[in-house]
Amino acid sequence: MPSKLMIKKVGGGSSEVTIDIIDVSKSGIGFTCSEPLQIGEVYEAYLTIWTKEVIHTLLQIVRIDLQTDDFGYGAVFMGMSATEASRIEVYQTVSDSLSSLEGK
Repeated sequence: MPSKLMIKKVGGGSSEVTIDIIDVSKSGIGFTCSEPLQIGEVYEAYLTIWTKEVIHTLLQIVRIDLQTDDFGYGAVFMGMSATEASRIEVYQTVSDSLSSLEGK
């Protein structure tokens, strides 16, 4: 599902890139992106969930995988409220349920 990631440069300025969510849990997220990001860095994200609601959060990059056309990333949520974590957990449950139905 496409979502947005804000890349803020040191010394000012920022740019927005589109990310594609691969998997998500209440503690973190896996996604692909065409932009190179830095491990350990924290990025501002606007994650669109299945209800089309947008969750504003911070992501810290903990894993990078170079892929054919883009980069695969693993990130943990930073400072997410319990309410937002619950919304993510519901999103994960619905996504898993839909995936299992499609597999049948």
